[in-house]
Amino acid sequence: MSRKRIYLTIVLFFLGLTFLRIGWINYHEIPEHPHAVKGHVDLSEWTFTDNETITLDGEWEFYPHEFLDPLAHQETSKQYITVPGNWVEDLHSTESIAPYGYGTYRLKLKVPSDSQEVYGLRMVEGSTASRIFVNGREVANQNNPVQTIDDYSTERGPYTALFHNENGEVELLIHLSNYDIPFFGGISNSIKIGTASAIIKESKRSASLQFTICIIYLLHSLYAFYFYFIARGKYQKEVFYYGLLLIVSGLSLLIDDDVVLQLPLPIEWTNMLLLFIFLTILFITIKFVQHLFEWKSSIYKMLTIFYILLVMGIVLVPYEIYPFFGAFIGLFYIVSLYVLFRETIKAIRSGYPDAIFILLFITSYTSNVIWGTAIILGFSNIPYYPFDFIIVILSIALLLILRHIRVVKMNDYQRSELQKTSQLKDEFLANTSHELRNPLHGINNIAHTMLLDENEPLSESNRESLELLLRIGKQMAFTLNDLLDSARMTEEDFRLDKTAVNLHSAASVSMDMVQLLVYGKDIELIMDIPHTFPTVEGDEHRLIQILFNLLHNAVKFTEEGTVSISATYTKDEATIFVRDTGIGMDAQVKDTVFDRYKQGNPSVTSTGGVGLGLSICKQLVELHGGTIWAKSTPGEGSTFTFTLPIATEVTGLEKPQITTIKEQVVEELTVTTKQEASLDASRILIVDDDPVNLLVLQKLLQKEYSLTTASSGKEALEKIEAATFDLVIVDVMMPGMSGYELTKTVRKSYTVAELPILLLTARSQPQDIITGFIAGANDYVSKPVDALSLQARVHSLTKLRESIKDQNKMEAAWLQAQIRPHFLFNTLNTIASLAEIDPDRMIKLQHEFGNYLRRSFATENVQDLVPLKDEIALIKSYLYIEQERFSDRLQVEWLVEEVDECFIPPLSIQTLVENAAVHGVLQREEGGKITIRIAAKTDAFEISIEDDGIGMTEAEVQRVLVPEAAIKKGIGIPNTDRRLKKLFGKGLNIQSSKGKGTVVWFEIPNRKS
Repeated sequence: MSRKRIYLTIVLFFLGLTFLRIGWINYHEIPEHPHAVKGHVDLSEWTFTDNETITLDGEWEFYPHEFLDPLAHQETSKQYITVPGNWVEDLHSTESIAPYGYGTYRLKLKVPSDSQEVYGLRMVEGSTASRIFVNGREVANQNNPVQTIDDYSTERGPYTALFHNENGEVELLIHLSNYDIPFFGGISNSIKIGTASAIIKESKRSASLQFTICIIYLLHSLYAFYFYFIARGKYQKEVFYYGLLLIVSGLSLLIDDDVVLQLPLPIEWTNMLLLFIFLTILFITIKFVQHLFEWKSSIYKMLTIFYILLVMGIVLVPYEIYPFFGAFIGLFYIVSLYVLFRETIKAIRSGYPDAIFILLFITSYTSNVIWGTAIILGFSNIPYYPFDFIIVILSIALLLILRHIRVVKMNDYQRSELQKTSQLKDEFLANTSHELRNPLHGINNIAHTMLLDENEPLSESNRESLELLLRIGKQMAFTLNDLLDSARMTEEDFRLDKTAVNLHSAASVSMDMVQLLVYGKDIELIMDIPHTFPTVEGDEHRLIQILFNLLHNAVKFTEEGTVSISATYTKDEATIFVRDTGIGMDAQVKDTVFDRYKQGNPSVTSTGGVGLGLSICKQLVELHGGTIWAKSTPGEGSTFTFTLPIATEVTGLEKPQITTIKEQVVEELTVTTKQEASLDASRILIVDDDPVNLLVLQKLLQKEYSLTTASSGKEALEKIEAATFDLVIVDVMMPGMSGYELTKTVRKSYTVAELPILLLTARSQPQDIITGFIAGANDYVSKPVDALSLQARVHSLTKLRESIKDQNKMEAAWLQAQIRPHFLFNTLNTIASLAEIDPDRMIKLQHEFGNYLRRSFATENVQDLVPLKDEIALIKSYLYIEQERFSDRLQVEWLVEEVDECFIPPLSIQTLVENAAVHGVLQREEGGKITIRIAAKTDAFEISIEDDGIGMTEAEVQRVLVPEAAIKKGIGIPNTDRRLKKLFGKGLNIQSSKGKGTVVWFEIPNRKS
């Protein structure tokens, strides 16, 4: 692509982005409307809708260095100020240019008087602290406006206020202070007014867009890091920088503009953090593009040094001179963007694939930087604009997708070529083997004939040489057969001639064949398979081939020690072991030891090989219906184990009778199950098809638990359906329905908390454990079972089940305790009675009752903490209802300090107040008084509820906090005590005297301390 076309592409794309943003601005443009003049604005003729807001721009009354009383109408030191605007010149009568200080803005406005509409105000961040009053009533605030430097402010971003239209005239009073931002102060952004619905929609729309874009960024970062860490080798560092860029950009979206995430930091620190993030985004972009194009230039080292110096400047330069420091930041942006454009254009002209997407990405990023700078400098003020961010994501996503497609295509092509090469190799080996078999057979036949020819007697040395030649020839024949068998198995053209094979004889022949390989090594060959071993079902020739290959492999990697072959059997299966004391294998070699053309460690031996022996063994064992595996420890040796089925029809040697104790075990098991544990013991169901295993588990667990057994998955499901159990112990390997299948079936009806399941498995490999947990198991124990391990795990799971049951009781009782039916009925009866004698009281009571219900069922109650003011509002509604019901019998005294920063567990104080009323003062005929104290200490808030009711004895105080006893009598106090301990480490304190009253108090840590 020519340079002119590239420049034209940049210009057209930039113009497209600009038109798109201008269209966004026009879409959100505020219609022409009356503006404030001399502190008044008339909107009485304006038609407010739920889809549109307008500004309160114009001349406002301004009272510098004064917080007007919202209920008074003083006119001291009044002047007029333009909103929006910086208050520096209006705030100071001297030549000071510092925007620090405080003052009051006032505006009187008229709204349609015939409407009962609820209106809203949206104030974008201006000064660092503000409080809004409407007709003398505070409706909203951000931070705490003060007259002197008191403490740093933390909250940023827009906030809203809602108010009712009373008579069409509204007096808007705003207290502002600024001691954090040295660049500007006052109402520097337009204040918007509209219906409550319009204001809320506008606020939510902007915040939702930011949050949505942030989520998109984070989701894309996940696949970027996946490509980098999981598919490492195909993708390089540019993908890592892309993921990092998305995360940092997502963080900037959360704390900028509408400030979706409020950080508990001073505003000055937050602004410094934002500046650091913006610089870091640009720096990561540079690193991303650098690694993508594999640029190696000194300019990147210079930009890195420039970035480090700017970051140091952010930390070290005083905040007041940041505007001058901004010139260096602007220079960094200009130089960096120039380098990015220059290098990307070079890449496009060099034919780099997909570089055009990087060009679109950089152009979109540049557009966003330019508009963001304009907004910061006050040249533009538009709603949050998301499309630049979306275009950035799409550009890089398309680039990565296209790169991934090319990699996949390349992999497919290479795999296809490798398959063709592998096929050609197999064909070559098969053809070569066929060609070598004929002369090899001829050599072996001639040697065999010479050994049997009685007419030509041989000397002893010549006879030994011929025997050695014949053995070597047979060994070579096995190797050639391996090559042929491998080719035939690949073509699925392989058959076994199965008969009843004498395993002892086959092992003896294999040992004789491998004896030759021991020459020169200090190895003892041990064959530990008795003559009476049952015959196995298989192909005798192939069985010898399996044994020979395993023994050959053992001798090959053993210099001294032993190589042995042994076997065990059950009723249906024989298990054969080939052990050696050689060099062993590490985990990586063991995982590939049965792969074709793989050798364990050819550097340790000179015997070489083509790496087909163990692969052939695996395939042959599986064709016999068995399995093969290896266990090994580096430096200690290896054990190869495989299984074969026992022959069903015995030929040759007589198959011995296998002694079974099933009937005896079943009888003993029946006796054992009749032993009863204590009535409150946990109930356990044991499922295993092996009666011996059932008996062992019975003996281990019968003293502490009530046990039930089942011998199959079907029987277990029937017993689970018919009775209740606290734990199920399941063997994985069962006929018909495995332990995994049983676990999955149980999980359809019971969760992991409702019915824990412990798996017994003969394997403890990661894939087996993962399969068990995916099926729904809580834990597993490997066989053979260790008694202490099993008992510990059973104890843990049964205690877990007991705690879950107790927790469910506690939570159920807690929920029931929040709203008692008779309280609802009594309140409704009181409302009905007041309807006839005092309608005004009835309306007030109905309002408080509604507030009580709404706050009791509020979704915030599921959170750990709620604001103290919400809890106080609920308590006031509850006490008002009770005072209306019991007249003069209930008095309430509030001693509450202003503690806006206090958060408490939901429904905690309310529970204590209700307990003081119902079980305290109202138990006395003359009633009494409840005193609620909330005081702020240095590092905590102390909350106490005192009543002069009937009180409690010391024993009653001790019992009231016991959860088990409380389940029957009321959960409020134990539940509150438990939640306080869980959250803060300290619970309730109770002091009471019989007949004198009770005091309950607790402390909440101060978050600022």
